[in-house]
Parts: sequence; structure tokens; C-alpha cells
Amino acid sequence: MVSRALSAAAALAALLPLLSAAAPLMLEQALDLAAQRSQAARAARAGAAGAAEAARAAGQLPDPMLSFGIENLPVTGPDRFRTTADSMTMKRLGISQEWVSSEKRVLRQAAGAALAAREMALSQAAVAEARLQTALAYLDAYYAGEALKLTTLREHHVHEEAEAAKARLSSSAGSSQEVLQLAAALGMARDESADAEQVRASALAALQRWVGRPTDELAAPALSGVPGEQAYVAAHPAVVQAQRELEAARAEASAIAENRRPNWTWQASYGQRTGFSDMVSIGVSIPLPVSPGERQDRETAAKLALVEKAEAALEEATRAASGEYGSLASDAQRLSERVARYRAGVVTPAQQRTQAALAGYRSNQVPLVTLFEARHAEVDIQRKLLALHRDLARVQAQLAFKPIPGGAE
Repeated sequence: MVSRALSAAAALAALLPLLSAAAPLMLEQALDLAAQRSQAARAARAGAAGAAEAARAAGQLPDPMLSFGIENLPVTGPDRFRTTADSMTMKRLGISQEWVSSEKRVLRQAAGAALAAREMALSQAAVAEARLQTALAYLDAYYAGEALKLTTLREHHVHEEAEAAKARLSSSAGSSQEVLQLAAALGMARDESADAEQVRASALAALQRWVGRPTDELAAPALSGVPGEQAYVAAHPAVVQAQRELEAARAEASAIAENRRPNWTWQASYGQRTGFSDMVSIGVSIPLPVSPGERQDRETAAKLALVEKAEAALEEATRAASGEYGSLASDAQRLSERVARYRAGVVTPAQQRTQAALAGYRSNQVPLVTLFEARHAEVDIQRKLLALHRDLARVQAQLAFKPIPGGAE
């Protein structure tokens, strides 16, 4: 019994890869694969990591300076280049430290953190763009496959009609002209199927560019809920990036404004003399802002102008995102209404016509041609309905996946 159980488990384990390979790719799986493979997001994450490291370094004091040398060394006379002959000659070893106030260091670190947040926003925007393009490619591939099914069904119907025409011709109930006409129609139907197959193959190749592996079967897409206008605008990539640009500009302007207070430098040195007393020197170097209105204030004004520029860019991005949402939401609503109206006013009567023609043919009340015509018309109507569904899905995908996942946090 144990050996049989082990054999069954081994067989099941061998079948698992085949079962997983046969499982259709789902939209969420495709989105996750695209986000993991996005090299643009990887580059932006690396930039964010670099900016975060630079922000940590900005909060530190500058490195101290070590200095050493010889002072008052004679270069002429009998004692030239002798370090022990003159009392003024001294070997000196010193250290100096530029002191940056804690307020300045905090502001510089905050400016670096704002730059890191800006880079992280670029990473989030790259992920959102990869997810959006993947969703659109997925929808194109899925609906191309559904269109192929309808063209194949139409080809099957024309083939049945051509076979029926040949049967009528053999029984002298049909004409050769009808057979030739249906043969041409069958050729056109096959060409339509070939064209649909080409479109599907191209769409699957475009999807493979994002997910990284070939896929033949796609599950029906289940789009997430459409966000409201406020949530859409707040998480729009352009708005988030503009917000981060504004925060970075403000932080940098605050850090530059502190340059009006100069950094002091502390110095200490030890001087050694041969045969005489050693000496210690202590000093402070203080920069003198002789014209702050022409230098420090102008640097601050330049940064404040960039803040105003960032504020205007944020406002413009917000307006554009709001207008984009209004346009997409309007398209989604009108397409939903068209789908419902088309289904009730066109698809349902076409299906009822086909059912009535089939019932009439079975009761010998209508000819076979009438049934064929009804089926052809229903397939054409289904293709139009499929195109409406595809357009609606693409609009919903833009509303759902254009914003940054997780919002602007």
C-alpha cells in the first residue's frame, strides 16, 4: 500500500508542471510578472536608493582636516635647511574641523530625503506604466482570441452551407452558380480566420514582451473597480511626480536659506622645537558674508523661483489628470450604455431570429438558406458586440491601472 501511495504521489508530482502549464494566464498574474520584470522600475529604484544614501550623508559633519609641516625653516645662511638651528623653526601637526550647525544638517538631510522620495515616485510611476501597458496588451490578446473564435464559427457555417449547396446540386435542386458563390464565400471566410489568427499572434507577442513568457490561453479578464475622481487624480503618476518635485524644491530652498549663517572652522595645532619650548596654537576661522544680498539671498531667491515653478507644474498636472478622468469616465459610461442597448436591441432579436429559423427548419416550414442567413447575421452582430466590450475594457483598464498602485503614499 505504501509503495502504491508513493507511486501515485510521484505520478501526481510529474503531472503538476503539465497542469500548471495548461492553466490559462490570468490578468493579475500578468500584471505581477510585468511589475517584476520592469527594468525602468528597477532603474528608478536604484536611483531612489542612491538618493537615500546621499540623504544620510548630508546629515553628517564634514571630515576633519589633518595638517602638518615645518614653519620658519631657514633657507639662506650657514643654517639653511637645518630644523634645529633656529629657535623659530618648528615642526607643526594640526587638525581642523568645519562645524555645520545641527539645523543646517537637518535641513540638508530633509532635502536629500525629498530627492529620494522623488526618485521613488519615478519607480512607482514606472510600475504603474508597466501594469497599464500589460493590461492593454492582455485585453488586446484576449479579445483577439475571442474574435478568432467568431470568425472560425462563421467559417464553419459557410462550410456547412457550401456542403448543403453541393448536395442540392447533386440532386438537381441547386445550381452551379450557387455552389461557386458559396465556394468564394468560404475562401473569404477562411481568409478572415487567417487574418484574425495573425492579429491574435501579434497581440500575444506584444503581451510576451511584458510577461516574459509565451502564452496561448488567457483567462477572461476581471477588471478591478474604477476609482473615483479624487483618488484617480491623487494617485496619477504625473500628479505624484509633480508633488514630489514641489516637496524637493521646498526642502532645497529651506536648506539654501540657511547659508546666510556661515560655517565656522575650528583649528588646533601642536608645534615642536628642538631645545626650546613646544607650542600650541588654537584658532577659529569665520567666513564674512560681505554682500549677502548679492550672493546668499540671490541663491535663496533662485530656489524659491523653482518652488513657484513646481507649484505651477503641480496645478497643471492636477488639471490635466482631472480632465483625463472626466474623458475616460464619460467614455466608460457611454460604452456601457451602448453595450446594454446593443445587447437588448440587436443581439437578443438576432438570437431569437436564429432560434425561430432553426425551429422552422426542423418543422420543414423554412428553407435551410434562411437558417444560414440568420446564423451569419448573429455572428456578425456578436463580433460588433465583442468590439464594444473590448473598447469598454480598454477604457476601464486605463481608469484602473493608470494611477500608481497603492496611491500616493
